[in-house]
Amino acid sequence: MATQQEFENAVAKSKTLTERPSNDVLLKLYALYKQATEGDVNTERPGGFDFKNIAKWDAWKKQEGKSQDAARQEYVQYVHELVG
Repeated sequence: MATQQEFENAVAKSKTLTERPSNDVLLKLYALYKQATEGDVNTERPGGFDFKNIAKWDAWKKQEGKSQDAARQEYVQYVHELVG
């Protein structure tokens, strides 16, 4: 499992990527980050035409049931893949 320090380092690295990741990559990073820091989604799904927040909520919801430790580890691994 990734330590809190490894997770924080990965979060910092994710903000220094040389190219802007695709929306799918950004949503996965967001969802794993939220699952690692807050656990299962704890808000109602946005409605209306708030497409950006709906996509973020849906991505986070897909992580439901994953432990915070597992999400932290997956986040660290994913950032390492992106950084190379």
